[in-house]
Amino acid sequence: MIQQVLSTLVEVIVPLSIPVVSGALLGRFKNLDTKPLLMLYLYFLSPAIILDTLATAKISFDDVYKTLAFSLLNLLVLWALARLIGRVLKLAAPEAAGLTLISTFTNSVNYGLPLVLLAFGQLGLDKASVYVIAQMVIVNTIGVYFAARSQFSIRNAVRSVFSLPAIYAAILALLLRALGLHMPHEIASGVSMVAGAYSPVVLAILGAQMVRVQTADVVRNVRLAFWTGLSVRLLLAPLTAALLLYLLNISGTLFAVLLILASMPVAVNSVVLAERFGSSPTLVSRCILWTTLASFLVLPILISIVGNA
Repeated sequence: MIQQVLSTLVEVIVPLSIPVVSGALLGRFKNLDTKPLLMLYLYFLSPAIILDTLATAKISFDDVYKTLAFSLLNLLVLWALARLIGRVLKLAAPEAAGLTLISTFTNSVNYGLPLVLLAFGQLGLDKASVYVIAQMVIVNTIGVYFAARSQFSIRNAVRSVFSLPAIYAAILALLLRALGLHMPHEIASGVSMVAGAYSPVVLAILGAQMVRVQTADVVRNVRLAFWTGLSVRLLLAPLTAALLLYLLNISGTLFAVLLILASMPVAVNSVVLAERFGSSPTLVSRCILWTTLASFLVLPILISIVGNA
C-alpha cells in the first residue's frame, strides 16, 4: 500500500507540482499578476477544454444522469452537515457561511481536471467533464446564495452563469453530439491545441494564488471554524462522497473520478465569494491553503484505494 501511494505521488502529484511550484515562485518573487491569466483561463482555455472534451467524450446518458444526481445530492448533504455543525458549535454568521463554502465547493476545475487526466487518462477526463460543468453552474448560482443569502439575486446569479463562455462551449458540444455532427478537422485541431495549454496555465495560477493567501494568525473565534473546515473537507467529504456513490450504484472509472473530484481541496473562488459577501474570508483563505497542501498527501492515498477497487 505504501509503495503504491509513493508510486502515485511520483507519477501524478510530482508532475502536477511543477507548474504549481513555478506559479508560486513567480507569484512570490516576480509578483505575477494573475488577473490577465484568469481572463485567459475563463474566456479562452476553459471553453476550449470543455468543447474539446465534451465533443469527443465517451459518455453515456446513464453517466450524465448519475453524475448530475451525485453532484446535487452531495451538495445538499454537505450543506446540511455544515449547517448542523455550525449550529452545534454556535459559530457566528460569517464563520457559518464560510464553513458552508469550505464544505461544499471544491477545486475541481483548475486542479481536479489536470489531476484526473494524469491519474485516469482521457477516459477519466471524459467522465469528469459533466461534473465540472455542473460545478460551474452550481458555484455561480447556489454558491452566491450560500455566501450571501440576504443579498442573493436570482437574476444576477443566472446572469453570472451565462457570462461564462464555458457554458456556451458545453451547449455547442452537446448540440454537435445530438445532431451527429463534428467540427471541421482544422478547427478541432486548433481547439485541441488550446485545450492542451489548460493544465499548466491553470496550475501555475493556482500556485500564484496560494502564496497570496493570508497566513496571519486568526482570532480565537475563527480557529474552531478553521479546524472544523479542515476536518470536513479532508475527512468527512470523501466519506460522504463514497457513501453517496455506493447508494447511487455508481462504480468503475466513474466512481473513482467522482470520488476524487468530490475530495479536492477548497475551491479558490470560494474566497472571492467570501470577500464579496463578508463570509469570513480569512477562514476560507486559510482553509484553501492548508487543504491544498494536505491534498498532495491525501489524494495519492485515495487514488491508490480506488485504483484497487
